[in-house]
Amino acid sequence: MKFSSRLNWNLTPNPLTQLLDAKRAQGIPILDLTESNPTRARFTYDDAAILSAMAQPQAMKYEPSPRGLLSAREAITNYYLQKNKRVDADSIFLTASTSEAYSFLFKLLGDAGDEILVPQPSYPLFEFLAGLESLRTIHYPLRYTTDPSGFIHSASLRDASRNPKGLDEGWQINFEVLRESISEKTKAIVIVNPNNPTGNYVKKDELEKLNRLCSERKIALIVDEVFSDYANGEDANRVETVVGNEGALTFALSGLSKVVALPQMKLGWIQVSGEKKLVEEAAARLELIADTYLSVATPVQHATPKLLTMRESIQK
Repeated sequence: MKFSSRLNWNLTPNPLTQLLDAKRAQGIPILDLTESNPTRARFTYDDAAILSAMAQPQAMKYEPSPRGLLSAREAITNYYLQKNKRVDADSIFLTASTSEAYSFLFKLLGDAGDEILVPQPSYPLFEFLAGLESLRTIHYPLRYTTDPSGFIHSASLRDASRNPKGLDEGWQINFEVLRESISEKTKAIVIVNPNNPTGNYVKKDELEKLNRLCSERKIALIVDEVFSDYANGEDANRVETVVGNEGALTFALSGLSKVVALPQMKLGWIQVSGEKKLVEEAAARLELIADTYLSVATPVQHATPKLLTMRESIQK
């Protein structure tokens, strides 16, 4: 039997995974310095409050809604209001995860063989998500910049004494290569804000350039903001969130996995913004996609308002 060509990846575990499996099978203790599962990282959760939020009586009633329950979407608008961003609840679509949000957007924007521009370095999930939708990923580079002394700066840790002129340093988007990477098949530019693993946020001038570029070339902007609450220090030029961005058709992604460190609750969201007519057309099609799957569980939607109130304590 011949399987789909979308799954033509090497499925053999790599040597490191094989070695770890062998060590664990021997009962050898492993100290994993790459642990990224918050529920195994010894954080202190308010277990009783979280479990009670998931056990609300109204969760016994099924009320399918393509965009998600209004109460959950309004809780998300309140979350953004605390960031001084006012958005309408109807601009938000709930998903079972940010990965599913990507899959919805790739369905919305592309046909087989179309291209999505993704940053490098970044995490390798994009190739799988795009490939499963029969799309191609094209990498555009992030680059280091240095001050005149040649000192290489981290994007999230600025040293004013070493940078008296306030020069923009650290990891940045390489716009020259980004522009050259756009073709007739390009449907979207993906930004991770802040990027994983480099930690750089999109800067205000970068967002202006992205808006012009996307508007001129009629492509969408997808911005993954799952880590946006975890800034290191202050930066007036940082774009903490792109929700409500009007310069281009923009899809901002986030979810409970990082905002309250609860990946097992399986709730993500998409906030759609941009020129009114484009937003309306995109939202109508996105609603059809979401209605086809209706993948978000009812209990977590009812729990969302309460869970989001816990974000400050767990983020600390």
